[in-house]
Amino acid sequence: MRITIVQGAFLPVPPILGGAVEKIWFALGKEFARRGHQVTHVSRRHRTFACEEFIGGVHHIRVPGFDIPPSMVRLKWRDLIYSRNALKVLPEADVLVTNSFWLPVLSRSPERGKICVHVSRYPKGQIKFYGNAARLHAVSHAIEEAISKEAPDSPSRIRVIPNFVDTSEMQSCDGKRKQDFLFVGRLHPEKGIHILLDAFDKLVAGGLRDWRLRIVGPWEIRHGGGGWRYFQGLRDRSEKLGDSVSWEGPVFDAADLRACYRASSVFVYPSLAEHGETFGLAPLEAMAAGCPPVVSSLECFRDFIKPGFNGWTFNHRSIDASANLANALKNVISETDTLARVRECALRTAKEFTLLKVADQYLSDFEEIVRR
Repeated sequence: MRITIVQGAFLPVPPILGGAVEKIWFALGKEFARRGHQVTHVSRRHRTFACEEFIGGVHHIRVPGFDIPPSMVRLKWRDLIYSRNALKVLPEADVLVTNSFWLPVLSRSPERGKICVHVSRYPKGQIKFYGNAARLHAVSHAIEEAISKEAPDSPSRIRVIPNFVDTSEMQSCDGKRKQDFLFVGRLHPEKGIHILLDAFDKLVAGGLRDWRLRIVGPWEIRHGGGGWRYFQGLRDRSEKLGDSVSWEGPVFDAADLRACYRASSVFVYPSLAEHGETFGLAPLEAMAAGCPPVVSSLECFRDFIKPGFNGWTFNHRSIDASANLANALKNVISETDTLARVRECALRTAKEFTLLKVADQYLSDFEEIVRR
């Protein structure tokens, strides 16, 4: 098959500036090419990369894009400009995969391939404009439900295909982990870092010793963070906790990120993004590294996290969410036998979300679309 992948307007590929979606499709494109398919990958131009090159058998074409703006209106406008740029370089194909907001609307030529919209975020009214899309790929059942509500006539076009996680260097319980709680993600209000800080403060006030909180992620708006003022507010909030809170900045390199997960005992992801969190790749990455997660009770996490079996949840919607999180963390670290058992179950769960399995699902679906 001839497969074209068109990434969004704001992050480059290879994913040197992070981005779960960019990371997923960079790897999938190479896997498709390895299996003999002709793959073209269109993404944002970046000074680090050539405008056109081949990587792992994939033809990469890069067009002018943008940094993430603070305004949603400007974001959609820039996506429109980028999509028009991408449209000019699209080759003939059987399948056109994209997560750009505007490209499914703009691409009307059947020679460019049957359109598969990768819905990696909660839809915000755009699905009704994607009537020409052959497939709407949802990354979780929560997103499937959101698509169906927005476009009631679309269920026959929806397929749920999860994200994958790198399981090539999985690590079991080895006794070498530090007593660290770890957060990895964008430092943005919707990620609930303020709740995590308050919960950790309660644990320390209650006598917790020898445990640290490591916070990894970007605060800059151009990387999806909440900006300097929000970041400084978090730093001020944690000042009384001293060296027990470590602000480590963003880690974009995949190997370095795996090292963060492997060194920590518990991963904490208190996201509040009811209509922003769609799958939860970071908790799954932590599970693959033997770092079991404690997450908020968002619907999307239910696809792979079973409380008490391979992770834990807390009620982020309660009046005192930080107290609920503190109690959850206290219970987790007080039962070492349970923690070890859950860690092993988390590892086994991650093995169900491999690159090969997810690539099989996409290619099988592409073949069905092309045959029709």
